Amino acid sequence: MKTPADVYLFGTCLLDLFLPEAGLDAIALLEGLGVRVHFPQAQSCCGQPAYTSGHPKEALAVARAQLACFPEDWPIMVPSGSCGGMIQHHWPRLFAGEEDERAACAIAARVVEFSDFLLNHLDWQPQDLGEPVKVAVHTSCSARREMNVHKTSWALVDRLQNVERVVHGHESECCGFGGTFSIKHPDIAGAMVADKAQSLQDSGAMEFVTADGGCLLNINGKLGQCGSGFRGRHLASFLLERTGGKR
Repeated sequence: MKTPADVYLFGTCLLDLFLPEAGLDAIALLEGLGVRVHFPQAQSCCGQPAYTSGHPKEALAVARAQLACFPEDWPIMVPSGSCGGMIQHHWPRLFAGEEDERAACAIAARVVEFSDFLLNHLDWQPQDLGEPVKVAVHTSCSARREMNVHKTSWALVDRLQNVERVVHGHESECCGFGGTFSIKHPDIAGAMVADKAQSLQDSGAMEFVTADGGCLLNINGKLGQCGSGFRGRHLASFLLERTGGKR
């Protein structure tokens, strides 16, 4: 398998503002494998919050501002299944009939989610340097149902010799974040994240990992609210630490 020499990183709003260490860890992991990572400074948001809230015109304006950020014909790696799903699956619909439809579809075709890129484009073969540990994996709804990358996250964790992946009871269920869903329906979202957090704590894992920043913030927020010491990390940070990489 030929390793891509260059890749763009679409960092996502949440990682940029709330979890910059996860983006930096993803960069460090890829550069340690010989891939040059390019981060266009003008990038901002994929447009998903406006799109899923029923505001396609506003979403289109936000998405359109990203089109000039990725001029080279390189893969566009996204460390989030939900943002990756928005660009890959929903941009073609959002831009349908627009003068820049072709450009948007070309970008959508180059998008690849982080765990998918690491597993299927780089065939990552780690040397696990960490102590034995049990972890659970959470995947977002979009990662599971649009991008089908819950399996790639599982496979990456399973390649770590000293890590036992624990399957928890609510693994296929939503954490309740859903972007603006948690704002519009706080009671429902709160019940969903309570179930998810309890399931993860009851799994026997020492921590959980996820490749989606929104889910991570939501679940960790609930765990902190409950006074629990159980926590999660972004998959990129977990993998970098296990293999001895440095941010």
